[in-house]
Amino acid sequence: MTRSLSFFPILLLLLSAVVASLQIGSDLSLSRQFAIVTGTQAEEFADIMFSYAQLPRLVMALMVGAMLGMVGSLMQQLTQNTLTSPLTLGTSSGAWLALIIVNVWFPELVGDHSALAAMAGAMLSLFLVIFIAGPKNMTGLPLVLSGMVVNILLGSVASAIILLNAEYAKNVFIWGAGDLTQNGWESVQWLLPRLSVSLLLLVFAPRILTLMRLGHQGAAARGLNVVPAFIVLMAVGLWLVAASITAVGVISFIGLLTPNIARALGARTPRVELTMSALLGSLLLVATDAAAQLLSQLTVDAIPSGTTAAAIGAPALLWFSRRKMKAQDQVSIKLPPSRDRLAAWSVPGLMLIVAGILCLTAVFVTDGHNWHVALPTAYQWELRWPRMLTALSAGVGLAIAGTVLQRLIYNPLASPDILGISAGATFALVGASVFLGMNIFAVGSVLAFAGSMLVLAVLLVLGRRHQFAPSSLILIGIALTALIDALVQFALAKGTQDSYSILTWLAGSTYRVTQGKAIFLFIGVAALLVFTLVTSRWLTLISAGRQFAAARGLNVPVSSALLLGTVALLCALVTATMGPVAFVGLLAPHMAVMLGAKQAREQLIVASLVGASVMLIADWVGQTVLFPAQIAAGTLVSVIGGSYFLFLLIRGRSR
Repeated sequence: MTRSLSFFPILLLLLSAVVASLQIGSDLSLSRQFAIVTGTQAEEFADIMFSYAQLPRLVMALMVGAMLGMVGSLMQQLTQNTLTSPLTLGTSSGAWLALIIVNVWFPELVGDHSALAAMAGAMLSLFLVIFIAGPKNMTGLPLVLSGMVVNILLGSVASAIILLNAEYAKNVFIWGAGDLTQNGWESVQWLLPRLSVSLLLLVFAPRILTLMRLGHQGAAARGLNVVPAFIVLMAVGLWLVAASITAVGVISFIGLLTPNIARALGARTPRVELTMSALLGSLLLVATDAAAQLLSQLTVDAIPSGTTAAAIGAPALLWFSRRKMKAQDQVSIKLPPSRDRLAAWSVPGLMLIVAGILCLTAVFVTDGHNWHVALPTAYQWELRWPRMLTALSAGVGLAIAGTVLQRLIYNPLASPDILGISAGATFALVGASVFLGMNIFAVGSVLAFAGSMLVLAVLLVLGRRHQFAPSSLILIGIALTALIDALVQFALAKGTQDSYSILTWLAGSTYRVTQGKAIFLFIGVAALLVFTLVTSRWLTLISAGRQFAAARGLNVPVSSALLLGTVALLCALVTATMGPVAFVGLLAPHMAVMLGAKQAREQLIVASLVGASVMLIADWVGQTVLFPAQIAAGTLVSVIGGSYFLFLLIRGRSR
């Protein structure tokens, strides 16, 4: 009796949300709505809108929400990880990338095989994440970290494909925003039979999940073949996610939050958790969609449900992570072997490398067929030097930011993109473009700085409780990244020319940087580099411990605030000029340590040169490899840096 009573409040809330959702934008009375639902013929225009727009939209929200909630619970029980979901495992990004590939290169398969393509993309991304994290790390943070990096990598590839094939990929923008709008019952009729396999989960999965709670050996001792059972159940879950994404697009956080809420409400057995998560998923998505419809009535643009779900889910993820994570939840990260000390030739050698790359960029060009060396004309030089200066400055700025962050919070995974500081600047700039109509290429660094500082404040407040453990800090970055992705997809779903401009900017390209902006970025980064070199003693003392630094007479709070402000300003300058660039702030400080730069001043100088080299090479390769088409430097750096990050995770797992 107790179990049935626990479902009653959820069912009551779900019924209330259903009734409330049907009233939004409808002129029909409740009695008329009920009559149409029970079979009365639609006559007036309002009746037709209710029958072929509102009702199928509601049914779609109920179906998709239930599937996302159930699959989230399934994934969390299979991995025994409360942070597992299609979002954190990278499966949503895999499905999204597969749909883009099918739409661009295999459009004849879209009608009949989209769900299969999404399923294949989700499965490949899941296997990649499990390979990276390792089967023994399914219950820990490495799984979430691996999923986050795979998300960034696949997202970068998807953005590059869209930019290179804009005329073919515009029709997939709406998928990325997660829109439940319906113009009839065709999508519901298409999706319903594909979700029927969920009944098999409710029948067969609970016993398997119960055995898996005993551990691998305990389940095997009771006759369960664990690995095949895991693969089959995960494949069924991914099929449900893939079909849902194909029908309505990417909707984040439902599968992450609902199982946690179900357990907080008292769900203890696998069957109860699966069922309650499905009901809560329907409730949450119906309520979220109702909020999206209300906001759409208050604004000029229709707001997709996926955007609203992310706006609600990101703070909820932060709240859950503060309660669930512990300070000792560390990630096994060990840098590759490094020199004992910095060789005398390292800095001059890196300077020569930077100079050589600059010369290469200036004179080594291609016409799409042949490579040749040619001095640039005056016109060509006016086009090239702002891009070269921007790439150089961005690499130096992000390298400094990553070095300062890693030393300040004693975390080798700290970088502006992973912790969400660059995302704060991106959020401010994209938000100003979407909601205020500002040109994203014209808004200044002040707005980006405000966004970065806001994220830094959240990071310090939430991270202090867990002594800035990787778990809490990285989850903040995941939440902010998902929120910004939803905002970006909302902008793209509008389908205007501004949408394409935002996507171009988000790829991290030097293409549109003017001479004035390039000079401004260079001066700003140079000034902040000088400041960090002058104050490198602060970093040295703080790196040895805050109590040690205070005992040596350093005002630790003021010094830390100034250095963190420097990080935020560097991120703001780079992001406002060329867009977000990932992983340089992680890669460059690590490379400096491997070269033997152990002291703060040495690491700042060497990391700056490494960051400049990486950005200059990425920008030049992006301009020439597919000439006359261009790949943004940010996309290539994401692939390079993401691959390095995955190498660190795999290396830590093997050790």
